[in-house]
Amino acid sequence: MARNILILGASYGSLLGTKLLMAGHNVTLVCRAKTAELINRDGTEVRIKLRDEAVHRAIFSRDLPGKLDAVTPANVDVSRYDMVGLAMQEPQYANHTVRVLMVKIAAAKLPCLSIMNMPPLPYLKRIPTLADMDLEEAYTNAQVWERFEPGLVTLCSPDPQAFRPPEEAANVLHVGLPTNFKASAFADEKHNKVLRELEADIDAVTLDGHDVPVKLKVFDSLFVPLAKWSMLLTGNYRCITPNDPQSIRDAVHSDLTRSQTIYDHVDAIARRLGADPQDQVPFAKYAKAAESLLKPSSAARAVASGAPFIERVDLLVKLISHQLGVPNAEIDRTVEIVDQKLNEKIVQGGSGAQ
Repeated sequence: MARNILILGASYGSLLGTKLLMAGHNVTLVCRAKTAELINRDGTEVRIKLRDEAVHRAIFSRDLPGKLDAVTPANVDVSRYDMVGLAMQEPQYANHTVRVLMVKIAAAKLPCLSIMNMPPLPYLKRIPTLADMDLEEAYTNAQVWERFEPGLVTLCSPDPQAFRPPEEAANVLHVGLPTNFKASAFADEKHNKVLRELEADIDAVTLDGHDVPVKLKVFDSLFVPLAKWSMLLTGNYRCITPNDPQSIRDAVHSDLTRSQTIYDHVDAIARRLGADPQDQVPFAKYAKAAESLLKPSSAARAVASGAPFIERVDLLVKLISHQLGVPNAEIDRTVEIVDQKLNEKIVQGGSGAQ
C-alpha cells in the first residue's frame, strides 16, 4: 500500500524522499516557491554510488514508481499524509510560514520522523534524564516545538553524507557517504507499524538487480541516533576554526588523540543518558570513514557563507554535559569558536547585532 509522506526540506530530504519513491510511496517535498516550481517541472536527481561501482548513478524521481510533488509551506494540506519527515536545518523552522505549518502538523497529531542533526526538543523529552533539563538555549526558536507530543516525534540519525553541488540546480543531490538512516521507534505501535513497513519496502528495492545503499533501519532504543553526537562534536563542528573552515578529515586526523578524547567523552555522556555501548559507533570506524570526508561540514560551509544561525548540537551537548556535571574543555572551546564566528556574521550583517 502506497503511503503519503510529507518531507520538510527538499535538499537532504530528497535523499529519504528518493528512497521512498523507489519503494513505491508518494512524497511531497516542502520548499521555497522557486525550488517547488523546479521540482514539479523536472523532478529530482539523486546521485549515489552502488556497492563495488566506481561512479555514481543518477536516480531521477520521474523514473520511479512513487509520485513526487513539491509545495510551499503555506500550501500543505496536512490531512493527506501518513507521516512527516523533518529534513530542514533547525534554524529554518523559525521561519513564519514553516512555524504555521508546524502548528498544523502538531494539531493533526501526525507522527514526525526527524532526519536533522539537531534533535527536536519533544524527542529529547522522551529521554527521562533530559526531560527536565534547560536546553532551549541551543535552539533558534524553542517555541516551534511546544505543541508537539513527545511520543509522536522520533529521531533518525542522519548518517548519510550528502550535499547539493554548488554548480548544479537546486533539485540535484550528491551522496558522498551512503550509510544508513538509523531511526528510533515511536511511542505508539500504530506509528511503528508504518515505520517498519517503510523500512521493509526500502530494503527490498534494487536497481538493475543491485542492492541500493542508504537503508532505513528502525531500533527500539531511543539512544541509537545519539551515536551521531560523537561524530558531530569530533568532526563537523571542529571544521569551524577561528580562520577558514577545514575538512572533516583534517578536523579528525590532524590530532587523532585529541579527537578520540572528545569522541569518547560524548559517547560517555550518551551512556549516562541510557545508551547501550552497542548503540554506539567505535571511534576507529568513524575515523576511517572521516578519511574520505574531504570537504568542510555543512555547518562550517554555512558559517563561511555568512549564515547568522546554524544547528547547534555542539551547544546542546555542552548544556547537557554541564547539567550532568561532566563538562569538557574541548567541547567548551568548540562552542566558544562557533559562537565567535556566528557573532562576527551578525555584526557584519548590521541589523542582527541590535
